[in-house]
Formats: sequence, C-alpha cells, structure tokens
Amino acid sequence: MFSIRRPPPIYDATTLSSLVNQPMLEQQRSMSYSRPLNHRRQTAPARSSGWNRQSVLLFADFNSIYSLEKKLPEPPYHVFSLAKKKQMVYIVSLAGLFSPLSSNIYFPALGQISKDLNVSLSLVSLTITVYMIVQGLAPSFWGPLSDTKGRRITFIGTFIVYLAANIGLAFSNNFVTLMVFRGIQAAGSAATISVGAGVIGDITTARERGGLIGIFGGIRMMGQSVGPVFGGIISNYLGFHAIFWFLFGLGALTLLLILLLLPETLRSIAGNGTIKLTSIHRPLIYSFSPPPDELLDRDDTPKKNITISSIVAPLKFLLEKDVFITLFFGSIVYTVWSMVTSSTTALFQGRFNLNDLQVGLVFLPNGAGCVAGSYLTGYLMDHDYKTVERQYRQAKGIPADTPLNKKELVDFPIEKSRLRNIWWIIVIFVLTVALYGFSLPLNIITIPLVLQFFIAYTATAVFSFNSALVIDLYPGASASATAVNNLMRCSVGAAGVAVVQLVIDAIGPGPTFALFAGITAVLSPLLVVEWFYGEGWRKERKERLRAKEEQKKATDLEKK
Repeated sequence: MFSIRRPPPIYDATTLSSLVNQPMLEQQRSMSYSRPLNHRRQTAPARSSGWNRQSVLLFADFNSIYSLEKKLPEPPYHVFSLAKKKQMVYIVSLAGLFSPLSSNIYFPALGQISKDLNVSLSLVSLTITVYMIVQGLAPSFWGPLSDTKGRRITFIGTFIVYLAANIGLAFSNNFVTLMVFRGIQAAGSAATISVGAGVIGDITTARERGGLIGIFGGIRMMGQSVGPVFGGIISNYLGFHAIFWFLFGLGALTLLLILLLLPETLRSIAGNGTIKLTSIHRPLIYSFSPPPDELLDRDDTPKKNITISSIVAPLKFLLEKDVFITLFFGSIVYTVWSMVTSSTTALFQGRFNLNDLQVGLVFLPNGAGCVAGSYLTGYLMDHDYKTVERQYRQAKGIPADTPLNKKELVDFPIEKSRLRNIWWIIVIFVLTVALYGFSLPLNIITIPLVLQFFIAYTATAVFSFNSALVIDLYPGASASATAVNNLMRCSVGAAGVAVVQLVIDAIGPGPTFALFAGITAVLSPLLVVEWFYGEGWRKERKERLRAKEEQKKATDLEKK
C-alpha cells in the first residue's frame, strides 16, 4: 500500500488535540499530499460501500498515515445558520409559552370561579397547587421520551394532551372536574419548556447558547405578562370557561406550526443537521422545500426505548453536588416569586377594590419584569461567557482563532461564566421581596407593583442562569436535565404556594415576605460554594463516567 509516513510533530499533538475540535491527524498536516488518480481508485474507500467522512479519517488514522483524500474541514456543531436557529427557537419558545400562560391566565378569574362553583377562594387556590405539582412531575416522563424518541414526537404528544384537557376544562361545572382537568392540562403544557431547552441544546454551542436561551425565556415569559390581562378580559366579559377555549385555539395553532416547520433536532436522530429525516421526524414543509444540507442516510443503529429506568435515571442528576446546589437555590427563588404571584389576587382585589379586568392589569409589571429579565440576562450571559473565555485563552496561551472543545477541556470554568454577575441580582431580589409585604398597607398601589417588577426581573434572571448552567453540565441530556430542574422548582414551589395564604393570614404580608427574603439570603452562600468547588466536582464526575464507560467496554469485549 502506497503511503507517506508522518514527519515528527513540532509540538505536543496530544495536548493540542484536546484543545480543539480536530483530531491529531488533521492537526499535524503541514502540506497537502496527492497521489495518482489510478492508484486512488484502488485504495480509497468507496462511498457507494457506505464509507463516509468519519470512515475515511478512521481508515487513515488506523494505518498511521496522512489521509490521501482531499483535506476536509472539521464539521460544524450544527449546519443550521444562526437565522435558522433563531427561527426554531421562536417556535419552541411559542410552545414553551403555554406552561406559564396556562397558569397565569387563570389568576384573575379565581374570584369568579369561587363564586360560580360556590367554593372558598382558598379551596380554588388548591388548583394552583395541583397544577404546579403535576407541572413538576410530568417532564420527568416527557424529558426522557424527548431524549430517546425525539423532540417532535414529544411536542406532538404533549399538545394532544393539552388540547384535550382544555376541552374538558371548558365544560367543567364543578370543583372536582376542574381540579382533575387542571392537572391534565399541566401534564400537557409543562414539558414544552424542557423539550424546548432540549432543542436549543441540540443545535447550539455553549458560546451562542446564552443569547438564544434569553430569547427562549423572554418569549416564554410573555405568558407571565399577557396571560393575566387576557384572563381578566375574557373572564370579565365572557366567563371563566371561555379562557380554556382561547387556550385550545392558540394551542391548536402552535401544534400546526410545529408539524409544518420544526424539524427533528435530537442528535442521535438528526446528527448535526445533515442526516435525512423521515416519517414523524420530518416537518411538512420539507415535502415542498427539501433542505440543501440533508446529505446522509441515518445509520441503522438500535433505537432506544423509553423504560422505567430511563424515566428514573434523570433523578440521579440530583445526587451530583453541583447540580443539586444549582437547582435547590433556584427552586427557593422560584418558590418565593410564585408566592408573590399567586397571592396577588387575594392581596390586591379586596384592598384596592378591583374587578377581574383590573386584577389582570395588576399582573403586567410582573410579566414585564419576567420578559425583561430573560432577554437582558441572555445578553449578559453571552458577555460573561466571552469574558471568561478570553481570560481562559490568555491564561492557557491559546490563540483566539483556535476553537475550544469544551467536552475535553474540563478545566474551562463554565460555572464562573454563568455565575459571574449573579451576586447583585440576588441582592436586589432579597431587598425587593423584604420590602414588598410592608408596602401594601401604604395603600399606594404603584409601590408594590414596582417592587413586583424587580422581583420578577431578578427571579427570571436566576432562572436563566440556572437553565443555561444545567444544560452546560449535561449537554447530551438537556431535556432530561431541564425536566429535573422543573421537578425541583415546581415541587418546592407547590409547597410554598399551598402555605403562603395561611402564613399571610396568620402574621400579615409584611412579616411573611420578609421571612422568605431572609430564607433566600441565608441560602445564597450555596452559590459561593458552587463558584469555588463546582469545577472540581465536574472533573470528578467526568472521570467517574469515563471509568465506568471503559469498564463497560471491557465487559462487552469479554462477552464477545
């Protein structure tokens, strides 16, 4: 076999290989080599036999020679353009909007539901608790399904459940039926957030993820802003049943957009966007306008099945110290914010003599804070990431034009890039929550509404940091990791919402929210622990998983 042996490397090839997304074989070429065309026909792997680019590289590396094929560039993480990625983020953000929208659109109608169904307001508030409990549990099923069977099929399944629940709610005339279908509604809407986060994890690198997560959270959080307004208008003029017909129509339109425009992105199915999609994974628009980047047929690899173990497996994320600390503190912030939101109707409607429409308008500052917090935090995360990356390159002597392979560079301080500016956000959150309850007896409605804006802004900023960091820690299972995040937040949040009115009735709104602000402040040093020890814990986990994988391979070889 004709070959050209490698010259001695002029640098440590193994070290540089760990820094960039290129194999050693590609890095060590200092010139192009060629051979006669007739000889190439004899030795080059035939593409008709199923050889692809990866096969050629493996063939060359196995024989310790330069690849005699034309030098090919390293494939991108994903072939979609940034514009295409943004289009997909807009679609999944619209889908993710239904979880907060379905919860918040309901708040202004609580008083009317209490009267129409002849039950107490505190009993009606239990439907919020049920919604949050199911909202936390449901993604534990949908997330693993999304990480095994695909994003599209999961979106379709969740929206079918959601649409059916809204029909049931539209015909509910007693409290038990209302509570049951609210739980089913939560089961259908809650997973849209984790599946949407999975799509973003599939198509983006850590460098570009912050801004797109900001867009995702900003559009999704519009439900916090416009939901109560729509709920107030609809319930005030058409009754609370009409709210669910509105949600049904909007949900059906979103499902149609997903079927028409959203391609499958799960990397085990779609790769980096160059694998040909078929059946349920292929959007309807591809029948009229096939994508130019579809090049390869999918390998006949065994399909993963959804099992009980795959549903329970993501819960093991909570056993990792860095993941638990991140999610637990985020759940505390989420709980305090949820208690502020869920108690708004009871605290404002009687005190300021508001009707359903006016109560809906009261939620606008909260929603505006959510949208602003998500969008602006996305830009802040991108800035922080670039700053930390620049510092890392300077410390390691890595050129600016050398791409970094974050999967190999376990010493890249991803935790610091996400938590760099969270300290002042937590300070503002604690102060505004502490003042919020004491502002209500002043009977100046502007003051508590301004405080609600800052509470929502800072809480949403913490959620954005959390979401990005969790996806960074588990990029291969982003939907499952986000589902665990949702489970932790909603479980703790449901407990908080269930007791907040009882605590307010017992000690008053001022001491209540001052107490919860104090709890947040006491737990905030957890982020300091994550800052200093998170990187070490991540390294330990990577080494542990690598050893486990090697042991599994050795066991498989022994069986053969």
